[in-house]
Amino acid sequence: MVVADLHAHTTLSDGTLTLETLPAAAARAGVEAVALTDHDRFHPGLNAPVSDVGGVTVVRGIELRVETGGERVDLLGYGLCETDALRAECERLQRDRVERGQRIIEAVEAETGVDLELEPREGLGRPHVARAVAASDAPYDVDGAFEHLIGNDGPCFVARDVTPYERGRDLLADACALVGLAHPFRYDDPGAALDLCADLDAVERHYPYGDRGTDDPARVERVAREHDLLLTGGSDAHDERLGVAGLGADGWAAVRERLPDDPAAGDRNRRV
Repeated sequence: MVVADLHAHTTLSDGTLTLETLPAAAARAGVEAVALTDHDRFHPGLNAPVSDVGGVTVVRGIELRVETGGERVDLLGYGLCETDALRAECERLQRDRVERGQRIIEAVEAETGVDLELEPREGLGRPHVARAVAASDAPYDVDGAFEHLIGNDGPCFVARDVTPYERGRDLLADACALVGLAHPFRYDDPGAALDLCADLDAVERHYPYGDRGTDDPARVERVAREHDLLLTGGSDAHDERLGVAGLGADGWAAVRERLPDDPAAGDRNRRV
C-alpha cells in the first residue's frame, strides 16, 4: 500500500496539482505524504522542508535536470531549505525556459499553421505545449504532439540549458536533506546513471513507467545496499492522480527520519 508519493508536480511547473487541490487528491489515493518536486523550481507556498497542508505531510522538494557529459539525468532533492545559490540557478533556468518556450511555440505554429494561444512563461514545459496542440485545430492529441512535433527528434524540438551534474549535485546537497537519482531506467544508459549514486543519498526505486523488459528493480536495490542509499518512489504525477507509485509505511518512515522539520535542522540530516 502506497502511503507516500515522493514525486509530484504542480502548476508551478508542468503539473495540474495546486496546494489547494492536493489534500483532496491525496485523500482519494489514500496517501499520507506527498513530495512536491517541480522542475527546476521549489514551491513558494511552502516555508519549511516538511509542512502540513490540509492534513497531508508535504515535503518541499525539487527535480533538477543535470548534464553528466554523456546524458542528461534528473536529480530529486527532498526537504529543501532555500539557499541563495539554488535560487539563482533556478532563476537562470527559468529564464531559459521562457526563451525556449517562445522558440518551440513559434516552431509549432509555423509547422501546423495554428495559433496555440499559449504564452511563454516561467515553468513552461513541453507538456504545456502538447496540451495546447491537442486543444487547437492541429490534427494531434498530446501523444501525437510529442511524436510528430516536439519530441527529442521532432521538427519543433528545442533543447534547453541544464545544470552540469557536479554543480547541480552540490547545489542540492547544500539546500536539501536528501538528494537522489530519479527513475534510473528511463535513461539510455541506466548503468552510467546508477554509477552516480555513489555521490548521492537515495535512488528512486518505485515509479509507474518504463520498459518492463529492461527495468531491473533488483539492480537498483543492490546499488542502494552498496552505497547505503534510501529507496524512494513516486508517481511522477503531472495530474491529480497520486499514489500510482510510491513508498509503503516502512519505506516512508526511513525517509521521514532523515527529513528536518525546520530549516535549522537541515545540516544534521545531510550526508552529501
